[in-house]
Order: sequence, then C-alpha cells, then structure tokens
Amino acid sequence: MRSSSRERRLQDLRRELQETRDLSAERLVEQIRALGFQCLRCGDCCSGEENSVVVFPFEIRTILERTGLHWLEAVEPSREGEWDDQGRFHTLEWRLRKEDGSCKFYRYGECRIYEERPLLCKTYPFFLENGVLGFSECSGLGCQTDYDQAESLSVLLIERRIAELEEAIALTEKFQDFSRGAAGRKTICIVHDSQGMHLVKADPGDSSRERA
Repeated sequence: MRSSSRERRLQDLRRELQETRDLSAERLVEQIRALGFQCLRCGDCCSGEENSVVVFPFEIRTILERTGLHWLEAVEPSREGEWDDQGRFHTLEWRLRKEDGSCKFYRYGECRIYEERPLLCKTYPFFLENGVLGFSECSGLGCQTDYDQAESLSVLLIERRIAELEEAIALTEKFQDFSRGAAGRKTICIVHDSQGMHLVKADPGDSSRERA
C-alpha cells in the first residue's frame, strides 16, 4: 500500500471512528424497532460454507480463556487473499474455525461460547457502516422487538463498529506490503491483523498447522 493511499485510508477510518463514537444509540433503537427482530435460534447464521465470522485478536483471547483451546484450534485464516512472489498466501484477520460446514462452536442447536461469542454474532443480522444501519438476510427480521432488546443491540452495534474501526486503523498502520505473484499451494499463509503479521505453516485445511 502506497504511503499516500495509506494516509487517505487512515484519515477516512479515523473520521468514521469519531463519528461512530458520537452516534446516538437512541436513533438506532428506533430503527431496529421499526424493522423488528427476534433471534429464532434457527442456527442458519452458524451453518453453511458462505457464513464466515470475522473475529479480532482480543475476542480470540477471550474465547481461548473460556475454552482452553489453542489459537489455531479456535480460528483459521480467511480463504480470501492474495499471493506474493514467493508463493505465500496473504490474508486479513481471522475467522471462527469451521467443522463439517458449521461453526466449530455450534453443536446440537447450541453455541458453546455463547457468552464469549464475537460482537459480530451478538449483533447479527445488523451492522453499521458510516453511521448507517444495515442488515443481512435473517428469518428473525420482522418480528416484534421490545425497547430493552433494541437498546442492547444498539449499544453493541456501536461497540462493534468502534472495535472494527480501531482494528482496521491498527492493521493499516502495521500492514507490510508485498510483491504480488502467481497462485500456488497454500503451504504458508501470512495473516495480517491489528497486531502485525503472523505466519501459519501447512495447508489451511490441516488442523496440525502452526502459528508463528
């Protein structure tokens, strides 16, 4: 990433961060109640190959403390990214690990890390971007939502967006660019996150891989 592009991106992120901190939770409460939402515990958002939960380092550590798992037993690199000229695969951030097409922590209709689940899960199907409330497809939309539930979601949505922007700022500041190359075999994956670069050895589908 060129210096000028990096600075422009950082300026945009910092501007949105300040705007998000100034955002009125009350306005979001009204919007959420107008849309209506109740979690139906259907598990659709926890299953399927297309569902991918971004999880940040501070959230991963909380999950590890709760479960006793090691880092790469709980999360995995994203499968979207770019190759460098040394045949290494680069990607951004981490995702909750999947097993048999579902989140590793979703079994028999229950979330094993419900209290420690990521902010993305706590606020689904809603999200914030540039102060605008958006939502993903969900069978729970359109259901009646009481004020307390909408208020809790509003507070969490602002907390989540602040975390996303703070993580994006730190990632952008620490990001080390690389020379692009042709696709190869994913024997080495480099994950860029808010704490820097992390080398993951072995194929992303191999549960024995190591994180450096």
